[in-house]
Amino acid sequence: MATRLLDTNIVSYLFKGHTLGAAYRPHLTGHTLTICFMTEAELFEGAYRARWGATRLARLEVLLANFLYVPSSADLSRRWGQVRAERRSQPIGTADAWIAAAALVHGCDLVTHNPSDFQGIAGLSIVTIVP
Repeated sequence: MATRLLDTNIVSYLFKGHTLGAAYRPHLTGHTLTICFMTEAELFEGAYRARWGATRLARLEVLLANFLYVPSSADLSRRWGQVRAERRSQPIGTADAWIAAAALVHGCDLVTHNPSDFQGIAGLSIVTIVP
């Protein structure tokens, strides 16, 4: 069973019950699912910006508890720096670089609906339904 790291958009689709969440289910079923600390941070940022109440925040925390969690580490920080340097001619966002670095450090496939955000990163395996 392979480990798959989920990009923030995939977790968001699952949380919202979006049709894309259902479309990605076959790519998630039977795999160990993990998220990077950056995904958790982005989700909470969105929740606080949208002024979610306690009930909705609690639902998010329940969902997040279902995933393995990749915290920051020295190895992850080094790989983040490499990803950013590698993509200097095609800049990658800070959050996306953390997510890509987490997938690389832990040998995970990255499941994302925005594969173009991660193109050109050596060794990164992307799973998507975008043609």
